[in-house]
Amino acid sequence: MSLNTHQLKFLKAQAHSLKPVVLLGNDGLSDSVIKEIDSSIEHHELIKIKVNAGDDRKEQAQMAADKVNAQLVSLVGRVAVLFRQNKDGSRFILPR
Repeated sequence: MSLNTHQLKFLKAQAHSLKPVVLLGNDGLSDSVIKEIDSSIEHHELIKIKVNAGDDRKEQAQMAADKVNAQLVSLVGRVAVLFRQNKDGSRFILPR
């Protein structure tokens, strides 16, 4: 799913008040971290994760999004926002 500029802005605004739910440590993406991200994004659709992976934060955030079939909405500092729309019914009505 590819998001356009208006949809990315909308999701960034929605994510502003969220707290990070998963901490991606120096060990990288372990199976347990991927399971936690997957279950969190399944329940919430839009989550923040905190990335502490040194200089390759962008790569780690994108890899985490790819592993759970999510879209990387933004990465500011060490905090990444991930979005995956539920198939049953979305909590977010995305602008066109």
